[in-house]
Amino acid sequence: MQMAFGFGASDYARWQARLAPVRASLTLLPPRRPLDQLAKSMISGRTRDAVSQRAFDRLIAWFTSAARLADANVREVEAAIAEVTFAADKASYIVEAMRRLRAGPFGFRLEALAAMPLGRALAFLETLPGVGRKVAASTLNAGTLGLPVMIVDTHVLRVLRRLGAVDARADTRAASEAVTAAMPGWRGADFLAFHVGLKRLGQTLCRAEAAPLCDACPLADTCLRFAGGGTIG
Repeated sequence: MQMAFGFGASDYARWQARLAPVRASLTLLPPRRPLDQLAKSMISGRTRDAVSQRAFDRLIAWFTSAARLADANVREVEAAIAEVTFAADKASYIVEAMRRLRAGPFGFRLEALAAMPLGRALAFLETLPGVGRKVAASTLNAGTLGLPVMIVDTHVLRVLRRLGAVDARADTRAASEAVTAAMPGWRGADFLAFHVGLKRLGQTLCRAEAAPLCDACPLADTCLRFAGGGTIG
């Protein structure tokens, strides 16, 4: 499949290989079960990884089970995750999401989503409050389910836009769908590795709030921004 600006599967495969050194310095945590991955992803938006991990650890320590979280007072949940951005909103979303899951067809057993077509599994998760494509994809891909779908957060989206792999107007949903569709042979682990590499690139080199360090970027030779082909991102 050809992507926007002429990029396609061979480009993604080449970028994946070139990102290996970027990933090499990272130590990933063991994959979480899908319910835990959902909760972690829901509190991670616009928050540094270390901060959201501390908040998630407190959330688990304070409430110990999804049932207790569903029965929790929102203010208590907010106190547990107080370090993250928009803690009040996220606390409300988490409590309501757990309540809806408990009343739903799978209860808290989100492992059942693995038996559904990918699109339906994503759509099911996106009916929950506070869950968009990034959180839904993270739940299905980054945890123990390991399903083949691309996670696109703000760092990954910025890099993809600057590369010209997606349109400058693409949002996280459109970018996730584009990359997922472009690589039908990739496994879940391949998509996760690509996400991790692009995210790290966006955090360290292809930065938003400071001048990007293009000369050090392993993807610079195919980047529209670096080549002067546009002013994306």
